[in-house]
Amino acid sequence: MKILYLSQYFPPEPGAPAARVSELSRCWAEWGHDVTVLTGMPNHPTGVVPPEYRHRLFAVEDHYGARVVRTWIYAAANRGRVRRSLAYASFAASAVALGQARVERPDVLVATSPQFLCAAAGGLISRMRQVPFVFEVRDLWPESIVAVGALPEGHPVVRSLERVEKRLYSEATAIVVVTDTFRQKLIDRGIAPHKIFVVKNGVDLTRFNPLPRETKLRAELGYGDRFVLAYVGTHGMAHGLGSVLDVAARLRSRDDLRFLFVGEGAERKNLQKRASDEGLSNVKFLGALPRERMTEVYATSDACIVPLRKTELFTSVLPSKIFEILAMERPLVLSVDGEARELVEASGGGLYAPPEDVEAMESAILSLMGSPQRRKEMGAAGRAYVMREFDRRKLAADYLEILDEVAATGAMRAPEVSGA
Repeated sequence: MKILYLSQYFPPEPGAPAARVSELSRCWAEWGHDVTVLTGMPNHPTGVVPPEYRHRLFAVEDHYGARVVRTWIYAAANRGRVRRSLAYASFAASAVALGQARVERPDVLVATSPQFLCAAAGGLISRMRQVPFVFEVRDLWPESIVAVGALPEGHPVVRSLERVEKRLYSEATAIVVVTDTFRQKLIDRGIAPHKIFVVKNGVDLTRFNPLPRETKLRAELGYGDRFVLAYVGTHGMAHGLGSVLDVAARLRSRDDLRFLFVGEGAERKNLQKRASDEGLSNVKFLGALPRERMTEVYATSDACIVPLRKTELFTSVLPSKIFEILAMERPLVLSVDGEARELVEASGGGLYAPPEDVEAMESAILSLMGSPQRRKEMGAAGRAYVMREFDRRKLAADYLEILDEVAATGAMRAPEVSGA
């Protein structure tokens, strides 16, 4: 089967979208399928294109058997609404106008969102090439844009995106979502249940294995035997990291505790400035690190924290870092309610603290600090859980069954949403 996978993000870029697309495409190629990933020149999250990709319209390379076609993009750091919007639009236009010319006609096309215009480009290419279209929904845009306060409800941009969203749901042969709650939300909007499938995020268990905490990074940071609480991921408007700094401020007198932030995002500079202004010497920001170093980061930590802002929308999400943390046998403090909370509690690998509840987060952290044996037991339970339920290879096989079925239809289905 010939599979075309559209994603703005791909390694060496870090983050959940790049990991999902690269690990799934690697599995499918390994199993004998002809896989092409259409993506942009790497630049996320810094907006800096590596020298070997600069001033190029195209690049073609191999990724563990998958063919990767990179096309031009307006590179922009992960901050600033206008420049990021230009980056999104440029990749969509470049993929349609330039990238698809370097790709053979596939049997099925998968386009992932967010960013939303990537999915729109996939829908357009599927119509141009007359191939079935799978709309992969990893976040409910534009709903999430409103939820984090980036744009108000009813804004012309939001209304325009809602129209595009409805059309994509209508035209897609199948819709793949990453949580059970997303599926139910789409059904409630009138999307036919038979075309919505759930393939959750997972973890590459060949990469994310337990390692000793005595890492080179711990030594470089001079942390010694101190308890290290790590946040790994995007430092964005949605993540509620100000509450984590509130906890750090309350615990600044504890010399046996350090807060480690790893990643980039629109809020990183503000968070770093606040930590500096308040003299939070127990906080360290490392910025973005290559994905190859994530296992070392997790190993350095004694526990991790996964927060999001307090909003109803986020009760439907499953942050992908949860699976990596559990796979590394590190307990976590989860400040996300809903489906994520249900998963972590079922795993036995973490403690729940309500979103933006600073006292509850502090209590959970101190509880883990005070019991090394409990941390060990929770780590083992979490690892066993993801091995059983969220092995990326098993999820790739489940996804492949959906693509087989979609490719076998040979044509687009009739629209399922009226008024698109």
